[in-house]
Amino acid sequence: MSSIRPCPLPPDALLAGYAAGGAFADCYTAEVARPVPHGSFIEAFYRGGLMRLERRLIGLALSRPSTDAQVRELAAGQTREFSAWRVEHRTPNQLLMRDVGGRTRSWLMTVPEGANGTRLYFGSAVVPSVDRATGKSRMGFGFHALLGFHKLYSRLLLGAALARLQAPEARG
Repeated sequence: MSSIRPCPLPPDALLAGYAAGGAFADCYTAEVARPVPHGSFIEAFYRGGLMRLERRLIGLALSRPSTDAQVRELAAGQTREFSAWRVEHRTPNQLLMRDVGGRTRSWLMTVPEGANGTRLYFGSAVVPSVDRATGKSRMGFGFHALLGFHKLYSRLLLGAALARLQAPEARG
C-alpha cells in the first residue's frame, strides 16, 4: 500500500469546491504504468474486494443492492444512480458521486502520466451539518471518531482498484 499517497486536491478536481466551501475533503493518488481509461478505473474501484463488501452491506442495510452489471453501466456513463450513490457531476476523466443522505461525496479521477502511464485519484468529502440551536456548521462526534478509520479505508479502496488494474489480465 506504500504506492498510495495522500496529496492535495488538484485545482480542477470536482471535489475542490467542497473543500473550498468548508467541507472536509481528502485525496489519495497512485500511478499505473499503462494507460487506464476512466471507465476502467471506475469499474476496478467499484468491483474491488472491499467495495464489493461495502456494496453488499449497503444492499442489506439500506435495501439498495447493486450488481457488477450496474458497475459497468456506471463506468460507461449509462446511469446516474448506483446503490446508495447518485452521480453529481461527470467529466471525461472525473466522477463525483453523492450519497443518498447528501452529506458525503466520493470522487475518482484519471490523468495521463507521461506517454504510457496514468495517475489515479480518489477522494471524499464530508459536508458539515448545521446545528439547529446555534446555526453553526459542525462535523460532529461520529466524523471525528471515524476519521482515522476513514483514512485507512480510503487507502485500502484505492489500493484494491490499483491491484485490479495492475493484474496481468487487466493489461490484455
